[in-house]
Amino acid sequence: MKTKMDFPSINERKPEGQGDGGQAYKVLIVDDSMFVKKQITQILSSEGFEVVGTAGDGLEGLEKYKELYPDVDFVTMDITMPKMDGISSLEKILEFDKDAKVIMVSALGKQDLVKKALLIGAKNYIVKPLDRVKVLERVLQSIK
Repeated sequence: MKTKMDFPSINERKPEGQGDGGQAYKVLIVDDSMFVKKQITQILSSEGFEVVGTAGDGLEGLEKYKELYPDVDFVTMDITMPKMDGISSLEKILEFDKDAKVIMVSALGKQDLVKKALLIGAKNYIVKPLDRVKVLERVLQSIK
């Protein structure tokens, strides 16, 4: 059986999800859709990011952020969720940690809510349906 050593990579590169010291950027994913959480997890994990937690609504996301703090480099936050929406959760996270990096995840047609989130302090936004290249591009813009 062939191993990785039999096929040296001609494009050896550091995964995008790792900092200069080689440690993975840590992410908290907040979304009420199991499918979207899984999709974001797969996209980010494939580039070396470490998913340190997930939450199904804004309230749980806020609690999880406080629990994991300071071991979270950024959060992906859905806008429309039960219990507490993403905008309210963003406000509360920023009250707790003014330097928090939160990237909003929104369905098409929610531009007014995205704009509001950016004015409050979100670092960037990602539009559903998710596109791997766009997700990585927006995440990297936001954390570097």
